[in-house]
Amino acid sequence: MFKSIGPWEILLILAIVLIFFGVGKLPQVGESIGKAIRSFKKAQSGDEEEETATAVKSSAEKTNGTKKTASKKA
Repeated sequence: MFKSIGPWEILLILAIVLIFFGVGKLPQVGESIGKAIRSFKKAQSGDEEEETATAVKSSAEKTNGTKKTASKKA
């Protein structure tokens, strides 16, 4: 599909992303892309089951922490 992407093409893509998302959102976009790449690599290597268990555990901890702070405010 892509025979070779040169530095000018990459620069053009980055400029379009900068215009589209703005300077403030670039760190969030980069973080999201990094997480997606990491999860893709883990899924390829077969570590998806461990990642899913960790994600469920961390989301449960976040939910419990949210409920505690909400009950303190009420």
